[in-house]
Amino acid sequence: MIASCLRHRKTLQVLSGIVLGLALALPAGHAAASSSKQTSSAKRPVAAKQSETRKQAKPRTVQRKQVQARTKSQRKQVAQKPSQRKVASRPSTATVHRTVAATRQSVGQQMGLRSSDDPLDLNSSVALVVDQSTGEVLFSKNDSAILPIASLTKLMTGLVVAEANLPMDEIITITRDDVDTYKGSSSRLAVGARLSRGELMHLSLMSSENRAAHALGRTFPGGMDHFVHLMNLKARELGMTDTHYVEPTGLHSRNRSSARDLATLVNVAYEQPMLRDLSTSPSHAVHVGKRTLTFNNSNRLVRSSDWDIGLQKTGYISEAGRCLVMQANVAGRQLIMVFLDAAGSISRAQDAERVRRWVEMQHVGELRPQG
Repeated sequence: MIASCLRHRKTLQVLSGIVLGLALALPAGHAAASSSKQTSSAKRPVAAKQSETRKQAKPRTVQRKQVQARTKSQRKQVAQKPSQRKVASRPSTATVHRTVAATRQSVGQQMGLRSSDDPLDLNSSVALVVDQSTGEVLFSKNDSAILPIASLTKLMTGLVVAEANLPMDEIITITRDDVDTYKGSSSRLAVGARLSRGELMHLSLMSSENRAAHALGRTFPGGMDHFVHLMNLKARELGMTDTHYVEPTGLHSRNRSSARDLATLVNVAYEQPMLRDLSTSPSHAVHVGKRTLTFNNSNRLVRSSDWDIGLQKTGYISEAGRCLVMQANVAGRQLIMVFLDAAGSISRAQDAERVRRWVEMQHVGELRPQG
């Protein structure tokens, strides 16, 4: 009986332990399940957010790729058409302003001489026609005005050299000192060119070569200053009171004279056979190193069969206008013509033609002084 009770007691203890174990295990399982549900629910919003982020990022990526594609296309177009890029960069309202540089007036124009009228309607502001044999003035226009004379200066340069009786075969080298320092004139004689004094005289009087004329003065015994002094001394000796020289080429506008003084110079220079021959030569060729250079006369009238010219010289700088002096045989008379401050490249020659036709139309006994 006792043994049976003991067995029942052990059985109850075992059952109690099992029940107690089950009771203890049930809350833990429930807690674990609850924790699992919370973790699952917590992970679900994060995944949703990541999904939404991916959905939002996808359009942005597409947009960025589209921008990159457009940029690449634009760069390709710019590389193929650079001129279009420059045009596109300019403001559409831009205006281009063009200005024309004002033409420098001559001294005669500034003095109002170009508005002077004359019976022959000449272009030149100043004109003078004189019978060389008698000294009779056949035509005059502002003949006492003192103006720049440009390369007419070279006639005095040639006269001083000719009267000095220097050797014409002496070789002279063009140096940097002969390069024009007054104006932007051109020259075909390069620094280092070697020519005889006679050739330099020829080019100076015929084609108005500035470096040739400067070299003549620079190499004159006593130097340039002495040479210019002799030019002015000769002018005073001839009674040319309106005349003054500062250099031998005429490029400087301070070389000035009047038509009356220039007529005197032409008359005296005509007495020198060298000056007559060299100034009226149609052209001349010189050998410079291995090259042969051909120079033409600056006065186209010397090549005309209508003219019999014994001596001539042209000149031009902006301050002087177009200038011309000549000794010519017209209608059986030896005439000296002076034209200063003409406008236009052929206007001085046109004025000479008008005077020649006017003289030819007159009878010798009917010519009367004009002006």
